[in-house]
Amino acid sequence: MQDEVYSDGIAEITITGPIVRIDLMSLSPTERDAKNNPKPVLRQRIVMPIDAFANSVELMQKAVNGLIEAGAIKQTPIPASNGAQAPASVETALAGKGRNASPNFSS
Repeated sequence: MQDEVYSDGIAEITITGPIVRIDLMSLSPTERDAKNNPKPVLRQRIVMPIDAFANSVELMQKAVNGLIEAGAIKQTPIPASNGAQAPASVETALAGKGRNASPNFSS
């Protein structure tokens, strides 16, 4: 088995021809921004062919749908600035600490 990698989220997805690069980020325990929030730092990169990326997106959407059905997360519409309804966002039922909150960092 390979070592596990923890990520607080995806910092960026870059597509160059048939290759997709997904940059995983974590919140720094030492570096802070101007508002004293932990800075996101690149931790690792996943590189895969575009068809594998498309398949993984489908698999992740199935996982999200399962979490919604189980009540672990909820989907809420995001109001658009022009009056139209924007796509829904997904919020964790455990949220309340904020979008990228981590119990490892205090605010």
